[in-house]
Amino acid sequence: MSLGKIIHKTNIDLSKRIDKQKVPEHVAIIMDGNGRWATKKGLPRSFGHNKGVSVLKEIIKASKKLGCKVLTVYAFSTENWTRPTKEVDFLINLFSEVLKTEIDEIHQEFIKLKFIGDLTPFPETLKKIIYSSESLTKNNNSFLLNVCVNYGGRQEIVKVARELALKSYSGEIKPNEVNEELFNSELLTQGIKDPELLIRTSGEKRISNFLLWQLAYSEIYISDVLWPDFNEFEFLKAIIDYQSRNRRFGGIESLPKESFEDSQYSS
Repeated sequence: MSLGKIIHKTNIDLSKRIDKQKVPEHVAIIMDGNGRWATKKGLPRSFGHNKGVSVLKEIIKASKKLGCKVLTVYAFSTENWTRPTKEVDFLINLFSEVLKTEIDEIHQEFIKLKFIGDLTPFPETLKKIIYSSESLTKNNNSFLLNVCVNYGGRQEIVKVARELALKSYSGEIKPNEVNEELFNSELLTQGIKDPELLIRTSGEKRISNFLLWQLAYSEIYISDVLWPDFNEFEFLKAIIDYQSRNRRFGGIESLPKESFEDSQYSS
């Protein structure tokens, strides 16, 4: 049996363990480790970023096939501008090239594409491609792919706070009307369900300023695998782990035959 057939069979075997009724609607991913993957292989960091694109394509297909409705990926953070200029320029060019070559297939798959973040610093050519891609796919309702570029969670929260403060100052809203629902309506992810699952690759155990408001009750899965080596098998493992969790949202598990007081003092 060829390696490809073995991998396919392994993925099928793993997918059988997944409860299709408990698949997370919204998965967020911090795609980490492209540069380290390339460096370990003695290659330029750009090779890692290129490989990371092909992995993202695989995960989009896997999540869509599984029944997920939304995938949000961290492609470029506000902190990434501090990287060497050569690498930043490469990433910006990569965004453009990937969009130009992949947008038709994305549209044919009925995927809606949305970019989240401050696009202001990007070149006009890239912004035009982004706006064109969003416009082309805006009516697709099979699957939503959110790509976070020049995005920072703290910056988003400050932006919302500023906008609500201005509305309060102008008399459009009253201060006591500010609540979670109103705050949500001003977020860049407005109208989108919060992620039930956050996946971070490369073994790093931090959120890195990603969707700080939206991840309040998300389950977090850390994979030691670097993003270019991540694949459908690793994604399915994350889903299975998610389904093993007890999502209590700050509460406790139901205690069917005894009260809370009984459970505290029973031996």
